[in-house]
Amino acid sequence: MALQHTMKALADPIRREILNMLKKGKMSAGEIAEHFDVTGASISRHLSVLKEADLIRDDREGKYIFYELNASVLEEVMLWIKNLKGE
Repeated sequence: MALQHTMKALADPIRREILNMLKKGKMSAGEIAEHFDVTGASISRHLSVLKEADLIRDDREGKYIFYELNASVLEEVMLWIKNLKGE
């Protein structure tokens, strides 16, 4: 895990909200974009940052790409924080 990529991705409130939305299941970029008052290109960039940090996965189904949460990276971050605290 590249912790710096993960922390960078988590630093942005839009990306954190995208992760929150993906807790409920797979969503397309269009479905995600409907929840924000930003351009589709901006959402695409946010998704790229999340994917680079391995916080999400994508899966092509026909002409659509669906995104889903990769909770294993979040678990690694939580373990790192727990160890940092000395627990």
